[in-house]
Amino acid sequence: MEWLAERFESHRAHLRAVAYQMLGSLTEADDAVQEAWLRLSRADTSGVNNLGSWLTTVVARVCLDMLRSRKTRREEPLGVHMPDPIVSRADGTDPEHQALLADSVGLALMVVLDTLEPAERLAFVLHDMFDLPFNKIAPLLGRSANAARLLASRARRRVRGAAPVPDADLTLQQKLVGAFLAASRSGDFDALVAVLDPGVVLHADSGALRPGRLAVVRGAAAVAGQALSFTRFAPHTKLALVNGAVGLVTAPGGNPLSVMGFTISHGKIVEIDILADPERLRRLDLAVLDN
Repeated sequence: MEWLAERFESHRAHLRAVAYQMLGSLTEADDAVQEAWLRLSRADTSGVNNLGSWLTTVVARVCLDMLRSRKTRREEPLGVHMPDPIVSRADGTDPEHQALLADSVGLALMVVLDTLEPAERLAFVLHDMFDLPFNKIAPLLGRSANAARLLASRARRRVRGAAPVPDADLTLQQKLVGAFLAASRSGDFDALVAVLDPGVVLHADSGALRPGRLAVVRGAAAVAGQALSFTRFAPHTKLALVNGAVGLVTAPGGNPLSVMGFTISHGKIVEIDILADPERLRRLDLAVLDN
């Protein structure tokens, strides 16, 4: 059993990454990985040639069941749901956090993934992010490889239509987000508008117990006005990496108030995604920012 546990641990980071992209929840991702270990410990794997692939499909199946159960119970409200952000210091992503993030998986993309049907999300995540072939994905869905390919294609079109393609230059990101923060601190409306794309969209999840938990604000003037309404908190805000891109964490008195993810495209801020749910913020590991 010890030998099996060691082999499982060698795959844990990959499995947690798959589960996070599937679920958008760090707690649920850990639950899915733990369930995979329980199934492995009870299974006869003598005929398994590729344990990593076997475990990936187990985690994917567990995640699919969790997504379907979530949808059936209607735990998530209609509209945009904010996934758990991965927060690291502004000077570099923590290696453990980096392992969770597939290429270009910013917060904006995670928001769009949460709008997909469970089968679409599984096909898209496993194929497009983790290179699993459709003949391996199809049995998880109980469909043909061609049907799985069509699900991934449909998901891909929805993602491309809703998730802006980000500028990858972290220096540019830091310059623009820094300018946004400076303008917020000084209450400079025009400076805020200057760094925002005219069609910028802001999503804010304030939690189930707060009224208007899912706010959507559109347009540079409206988003700038929203930013100015929180000017008093700007002195307690600092730069961080949020899902690998430059973002902001606000924590007056060390108590986390919000995590903001920014998507920058063509030199302008095109999307801002804010998690301000007190209960979920308390579960995030933000101590890394103080190290």
